[in-house]
Amino acid sequence: MQQTVKIICTNLGDREFEFPMGITLREIYDALQINLPHKVMLAYVNYKAESLSFQVFRPKIVEFLDASSSAGYRTYVRSLTMVLSKAIRELYPDDILRVEHPVSHGYYCNINGRENKIADDKIERIRERVRQIIEADMPIEIHESPKEEAIAIFERQGDMDTVYLIDRMGKPFVTYYSLGRFYDYYLPVLVPSTGYLDLFDIVSYEDGMLLRVPDRNSPDHIAPFEKQPKLFGIFDEFARWNALLGIVNAGDFNRSINTEILEDLIKVSEALHEKKIAQIADRVIAEGKKTVLISGPSSSGKTTFSKRLAIQLMTSGIKPLTLSMDNYFVDRKHTPIDDEGKPDYESLYALDLQLFRDDLSRILQGERVEIPTFDFATGSRRYNGDSIKLNGDSILVIEGIHALNPEISKGIDPAKIFKVYVSALTTISLDNHNWISTTDNRLLRRIVRDSKFRSYSARHTIGMWRSVRRGEDKWIFPFQEEADVMFNSSLIFEFDVLRRHAVPVLETVPQDCPEYAEAHRLLKFLQYFKSTNEVGIPSTSLLREFLGGSNFKY
Repeated sequence: MQQTVKIICTNLGDREFEFPMGITLREIYDALQINLPHKVMLAYVNYKAESLSFQVFRPKIVEFLDASSSAGYRTYVRSLTMVLSKAIRELYPDDILRVEHPVSHGYYCNINGRENKIADDKIERIRERVRQIIEADMPIEIHESPKEEAIAIFERQGDMDTVYLIDRMGKPFVTYYSLGRFYDYYLPVLVPSTGYLDLFDIVSYEDGMLLRVPDRNSPDHIAPFEKQPKLFGIFDEFARWNALLGIVNAGDFNRSINTEILEDLIKVSEALHEKKIAQIADRVIAEGKKTVLISGPSSSGKTTFSKRLAIQLMTSGIKPLTLSMDNYFVDRKHTPIDDEGKPDYESLYALDLQLFRDDLSRILQGERVEIPTFDFATGSRRYNGDSIKLNGDSILVIEGIHALNPEISKGIDPAKIFKVYVSALTTISLDNHNWISTTDNRLLRRIVRDSKFRSYSARHTIGMWRSVRRGEDKWIFPFQEEADVMFNSSLIFEFDVLRRHAVPVLETVPQDCPEYAEAHRLLKFLQYFKSTNEVGIPSTSLLREFLGGSNFKY
């Protein structure tokens, strides 16, 4: 008699089913006829991501995910990256592909470095070979072998960046993938075969190329191209700076860093931040601006940036005055409702726009204006007699997530306004094919900060993150190119420092809850970095906003 195994499927209201032992997740999905809105990409098995080729031998809780989910989107893009890598290896065996960062709703790639522009006919050949591999529906096979065997495979392929990465892990066995005779290494799971990846394009972009992928919100279509020269420029600047330091990937960092080198790297990184902030302050003054609007997504370091910018303005004889957009919230009973029927505090219309614009206009005209204070305890706005008046030697500094939205400054003379976008735009990668998401950078910062200063568990922060990201996609990212300048708050050494704080917090997430999948993924990601101490990180560092030890008041 054939043995069976019990499956609880969350997609079908936690109903229980019996299947033959050894059945794959893809076979279960087909048998249950779940039919997700979009193509299925992977499944959470006992709240851990697994490939659809995963075989089930014991009772499991299973949730299938399509390309519209964060995990499904990651699976699609990483799998497509492997196909691109194989195509280039076949066509140009001596070339080195590097996938760097997201931009223009795709992923920027270069071949043999940024100094070597990729010819259009070469891009066309690569695109056609990728298409052929996808149409062949080749299996993407998963392997697990002793670390020494895996290292030997990647050494033979010449992928020393991957060798350095997996050698750091300190684990006896390594999981990796093959596509024909081509091997590659990825942190997330991949799709079972190339036929899943029917939506893509590859186009020329700056000095490299752009891998175009499905739209996160509508994964049956390729994401619309959007020119983002300012975002690309700041990524490009920091990537070139990393290359000059010789630290492009995590493996480079782990191989070269000791206490003395780390202290020097911290000093150089912090000095670069200070130089950039000073340049922004000088530009604000030189252009005769009277107000600075500062925006950025969650955990980007906006608050510390604002305080450091104020200091730089003061060194030039300018008196900065601050105005918080949070004080212009409408009373809680008037807060807009989101699609899930919950108060949408991220909405632009959670602010009293007209009052804010009227006050800003009067302040810029030189009037003394009484400004409100929002009482978060009562959920209402009140006036305490606080006022602002700009003088000849003063500049108004305003921080808020909606600061770059044109509606905020509607009717205000643009000649008086300077806009800054702040975000942690990560430029170090795990290896040449595994970039680090800027979202992961900010989430780790927030997990550490919430645990230290807000008494929130990692489970709580992870649970809220989807809502936070939804608000950013709607209210922040569409306006980032409105900025006069972008400031990259990431620090090349921060993952090593964050690991020390984040790992103990992430390990408290229970293994029997939905948030565990994300906690488990982040823990796997952090294992690629050394855990270093905070010696040498100054009290003015943007990182102190999340670690503690800052000399600024928040």
